[in-house]
Amino acid sequence: MSTRRKFLFSSAAASLATLAGKKMFAAIPENTIKNDPIAISTWDFGREANAEAWKTLSSGGSALDAVEAGVKIPEADPNNNTVGYGGFPDREGHVTLDACIMDEQYRCGSVMCLEHIKHPISVARLVMEKTPHVMLVGEGALQFALANGFHKENLLTPESEKAWKEWLKESKYEPVINIENQQHLPGGPYNHDTIGMLAMDAKGQLSGACTTSGMAFKMRGRVGDSPIIGAGLYVDNAIGAATATGVGEEVIRIVGSFLVVELMRQGYTPKAACKAAVERIVSRNPAKAKTIQVGFLAMNKKGVYGAYALQKGFTYSVKNGKEEKIMKAESKW
Repeated sequence: MSTRRKFLFSSAAASLATLAGKKMFAAIPENTIKNDPIAISTWDFGREANAEAWKTLSSGGSALDAVEAGVKIPEADPNNNTVGYGGFPDREGHVTLDACIMDEQYRCGSVMCLEHIKHPISVARLVMEKTPHVMLVGEGALQFALANGFHKENLLTPESEKAWKEWLKESKYEPVINIENQQHLPGGPYNHDTIGMLAMDAKGQLSGACTTSGMAFKMRGRVGDSPIIGAGLYVDNAIGAATATGVGEEVIRIVGSFLVVELMRQGYTPKAACKAAVERIVSRNPAKAKTIQVGFLAMNKKGVYGAYALQKGFTYSVKNGKEEKIMKAESKW
């Protein structure tokens, strides 16, 4: 090797060593917590969803089966106005649902603007398993659901219809921090949004699910981050998983859940990665960020979890073999 080539080679090696020393390149985690499954999900009502997921996880079932079963609980709850049956409609009175699911093999499925089907998460899973596609929308998603044994139902409950008609009197359309229903306190059982769930099973495999009825009284056809892989949900089985809640447009702009997972790849803890993603939103438009809510929830391959939000009031639920609890996430403001 010539003197010049030796010099260039040694310089390049030294530069890489320096970068590695600064932890700009972080090794992929090698250790996985096995035989210690866990489920985490957004908001207080995630507690009931986690309990259902735990039935699968505690019996040795897969994380994929667990997250689907878990989020079906709020999807079927008529008292939950932001997920599934009973969700607030769009401004024309139609309840349209969005959902996505992703497993440890990078397989993923999604449905958007799906009407008349109570469990969009199960339709999303079938999109993943039975089609060559990732996303189906609107009428096509409905046709697919009906062809696969789902039945049409009226998802607009009397309570949600009443709220919609009250809204029509003023037709004021703007995101409200944490909840469309302002009569309840932030972080309470009625103060919620999308449900995103992440789980790790006894084999150390990760999966995630996210489902919502979207922003209350949204424009017809509006879709937020929840059914978009990389925005509302992302799973990388070698690194970790993340999900988001809040005003989806802002999450989409930074591809939020993917960003959180990539930050964990660089060595960030789940909480630090969520905080960095929130700061990214703030840096784009500080004034607007003070008027909306966005929260991130993440878990790494070792089962460590964390969350962070723009505003106070974001809660998340945790269930494993040792504890079951609801936690308040730290926030920017």
